[in-house]
Amino acid sequence: MTSDRRAPTPYSNLPPSRYWRSAVAEMHPLDMEELYSPKFRIGLTDRIAVAGSCFAQHVGRALRSSGFSVLDQEPAPDGLAPQMAETFGYGIYSARYGNIYTARQLLQLLHDCVSGTVREADFWMRDGRYYDAHRPSVEPKGLESLAEAMAHRRQHLGKVKAMLETTDIFIFTLGLTETWQDIASGTVYPTCPGVIAGTFDAGKHAFKNFDAEEVLQDMIEARRLLKAINPGMRFLFTVSPVPLTATASGQNVLVATTYSKSVLRAVCGSLYGKFEDVDYFPSYEIIVSPSTRGFFYEPNMRSVNRHGVNHVMRTFLKSQEVEVAGKSKRANGQKGKAQKGKPRQEETRGDVVCEEALLEAFA
Repeated sequence: MTSDRRAPTPYSNLPPSRYWRSAVAEMHPLDMEELYSPKFRIGLTDRIAVAGSCFAQHVGRALRSSGFSVLDQEPAPDGLAPQMAETFGYGIYSARYGNIYTARQLLQLLHDCVSGTVREADFWMRDGRYYDAHRPSVEPKGLESLAEAMAHRRQHLGKVKAMLETTDIFIFTLGLTETWQDIASGTVYPTCPGVIAGTFDAGKHAFKNFDAEEVLQDMIEARRLLKAINPGMRFLFTVSPVPLTATASGQNVLVATTYSKSVLRAVCGSLYGKFEDVDYFPSYEIIVSPSTRGFFYEPNMRSVNRHGVNHVMRTFLKSQEVEVAGKSKRANGQKGKAQKGKPRQEETRGDVVCEEALLEAFA
């Protein structure tokens, strides 16, 4: 005699968060649960370095405002007004390297830090002034001489290495797969030559769109170099939810964006599975989920608004509940959860320094 009762399967009686209907379709996006379970905890005394694409700027601000120990190895000179300091690349990240959009750009920076290499070819000119091609926006008016520009870069590399030697948690936001490179050397840049400084030359510069295997290998090598500098370092990777401003791939910008973000998300998944010291936080999924219907974006459907930023960081901070709660009690002598996991609004404002956004001017 056979029974009509079905045998259990791995999909029987899963938690609600494992089914699309109960986890997404029937859930308000602000109330989604179990989006992130940290692989490891980040303590308030852990020294955090933040780097990556434009969206990473929000991460650093929110962590600082919530009491975490975010490093600033290249602070602004005394007396420099905050807005002017930001214009010159101070206080945006844990060092004055500007936006690091691609895995290859990060890897180049690490190689240069280890070797102390500064190349004359890595400086561009505009109106008789010299710009560091690897961070062209940190000196908006350029520098007077090549020697001065090279000295600035040499000092910067020393600061970055010193920062990494003391870093406990390295947070990196992957932003793009598209870049421009020097054909002869293979060197990649954060922006196309000629946009901020330098001159574009089709005989010297080529468009490059990295595939998943290339990005994965670059990130594995970057992790190896970082562990060589500091064996105890742990990593938290995210993918920027900000779409491309423009694409040189020959495809529609929506298609190009989907390719880029898919590659980066797949790489983060691979790294998460390969290494115990690598965690992934789903800021990308939180913002672009179909359930949000785009309400975390500004009207341009590209820039993430302050509500989106606040929600992303609130989700992250909630996951670090023990540490954040401890800070609230020590700082305010209060019990309960009123202030836990809530970044201050001024630290999650929508404005960021973003070279890629300048491409909109060419539309």
